[in-house]
Amino acid sequence: MSIKIRLKSSLDEKLVKNHVFFTDQDFKISGFKKLSIFKSSNLIIKSINANNINDKNFLSFNINPTQKIILIKIKNNQSSLDIEKVGADFYSYLKSNSFFNTTFYEQNIKNSNCKNKYFFDEFIHGVELKSYEFNKYKSKNDNKTLEVDVLNKNRSFKLNQNKRFSSLIEGTNFTKDLVSEPGNILHPDEYAKRLLQLKKIGLKINVYDKIKLKKLGMNALLGVGQGSIRGSYLVTLEWKGIKSKKKPLAFVGKGVCFDTGGISLKPAKFMEDMTYDMAGSAVVVGLMKNLALRKAKINAVGVVGLVENMPGGNAQRPGDIVKSYSGKTIEVLNTDAEGRLVLADALTFTEKKFKPEFIVDLATLTGAIIVSLGSEFAGLFSNNDKLSKQLFDSGQKVGEKVWRMPLHKNYDKLINSKNADMQNINYVGGAGSTTAAQFLQRFILNKTPWAHLDIAGMAFSKYGGALNSGGATGFGVRLLNQLIEDHYE
Repeated sequence: MSIKIRLKSSLDEKLVKNHVFFTDQDFKISGFKKLSIFKSSNLIIKSINANNINDKNFLSFNINPTQKIILIKIKNNQSSLDIEKVGADFYSYLKSNSFFNTTFYEQNIKNSNCKNKYFFDEFIHGVELKSYEFNKYKSKNDNKTLEVDVLNKNRSFKLNQNKRFSSLIEGTNFTKDLVSEPGNILHPDEYAKRLLQLKKIGLKINVYDKIKLKKLGMNALLGVGQGSIRGSYLVTLEWKGIKSKKKPLAFVGKGVCFDTGGISLKPAKFMEDMTYDMAGSAVVVGLMKNLALRKAKINAVGVVGLVENMPGGNAQRPGDIVKSYSGKTIEVLNTDAEGRLVLADALTFTEKKFKPEFIVDLATLTGAIIVSLGSEFAGLFSNNDKLSKQLFDSGQKVGEKVWRMPLHKNYDKLINSKNADMQNINYVGGAGSTTAAQFLQRFILNKTPWAHLDIAGMAFSKYGGALNSGGATGFGVRLLNQLIEDHYE
């Protein structure tokens, strides 16, 4: 459902369908006496008393045959995330009751129980996050518009003054759009074209195709895509928000647009979900779009490897040995452990070319992380305690939680190969997510602070969550934006 927000200096109360007010935890309305609708106060008090308010966050009742009042409970000391969740719940409440026209009041917003000056921005942010739907390919699109009017009589109320929330929504929704596209539409060739279009918002885009990648020696990445009729690419997205020569922040994403498993073919059941195997790259792209739109005061680079893993006549075979961009050789024992091959070249390239302050990579890398953490936390693996704590704290703030998992030299023996420098899977069994991260760590050559986020359990939700309605979640965009705001901007 789309959201249309309008600030109005005047309105005809007779035409208002749903008057909406924020209240305290006892459903008492702030700033109510200064509103003309105060004449209905006795009716409101009676309606509140007639309801069991302890277990309710919203109340609605008629004040006449054509108009309703809706009350939203705001408890004491609610955090920004709490307010966003109230907004998300409010959207669900409106949708389930088919309330599509709402009117808020500046006086009530300013005098609400929450003293955060961005309170209403956070509330609407939650509404917008929850309202996302991907209906692009439905022939009958019943997408309705939720109209949000704010009576701003004194014209003192401002919405999204710093563009933080609008740019964050655009970045997050762009990520969700990319993840939601089917594999026959968003293959690597199309993906690269869409990224080139981001030049118009100020990002510097460089696309490395097969010819350039071969010259660079990115054989690990190229090996994954060689069975597909589509191209393979590495794309860099640069944002320069300050003139300083300070090292950029770097974000790297796995972009396997569809993963059949290659010759090590996946089971047919649920293979359609593998269109989401490019979610890590989509998070990086959405983050970079957000940074450019809000003119972030940092320098940052996003690097994404875009491939399609198909079992064609030219496909990579189990047992093949490839030489990576780093110079290290990899024995490919299982072609379905392909994401780490893409990231291996992308990580070394990012470190060597951009010499960043840190690198955070994101990937739907292992099913093992879902066994470990389910769909509550992303797996965090890192060589740096400071960066790990920053990511954990930022995740707690925005509700995109991460949990640190172990890395240790003793795991190395599980990925050492008899025939090459390493093998791409652990054949002994166990520690699937850790050995994958241990593999990636070998391609950080200069001790750059690095964190790997395994988002396999977080990128897509069949049932929806607190801030999304099911499907692509956009997990990671808000997390990394918070990291930047709190510690690097």
